[in-house]
Amino acid sequence: MGGDNTETKTNQTLIFTYGTLKRGFPNHNLLAEMLSSGDAAFLGVYTTADKLPLVCGPYKVPFLLNFPGSGNQVTGELYSVSDKALVRIDELEGVSTGHYQRMPVRLSSGTLAQAYYGHHDYAMDLWKRNGELGFESYTEMQAKGYVRRGDRPRGVSFLEHIKNFVS
Repeated sequence: MGGDNTETKTNQTLIFTYGTLKRGFPNHNLLAEMLSSGDAAFLGVYTTADKLPLVCGPYKVPFLLNFPGSGNQVTGELYSVSDKALVRIDELEGVSTGHYQRMPVRLSSGTLAQAYYGHHDYAMDLWKRNGELGFESYTEMQAKGYVRRGDRPRGVSFLEHIKNFVS
């Protein structure tokens, strides 16, 4: 694996997870499915090289924000995933609908991976709404009160929920 390359020789992408995709959290079942099918491999617990804000938005959904130097070094889990798995994670994270943006993150090990950041359209508002305070890890304490997508009010888009949360 090359130092600045986020893909391995077998066309795998390194994904840094910091929230609900981690082991023991509500969306990990997607990764567990991929692990059992061979479309993902758990590589370990890692920390970001840079300080980055990790905050909660509506429904205790975690957001990593692309403001290097603010917040804390964030601890999460690193996975190697196939192209097929990457499409499914992008779908879960709402990449095509403007919920999250998948962009590079450098880990303290020097590894370059991909992470899902809160979309730049609302990131600063989320940061301010959280008092410009983030946390180092999305733990059970931060996740307390998390509402799964299927249990959220219908007829309102997640972007509308974010807009309401930050206003």
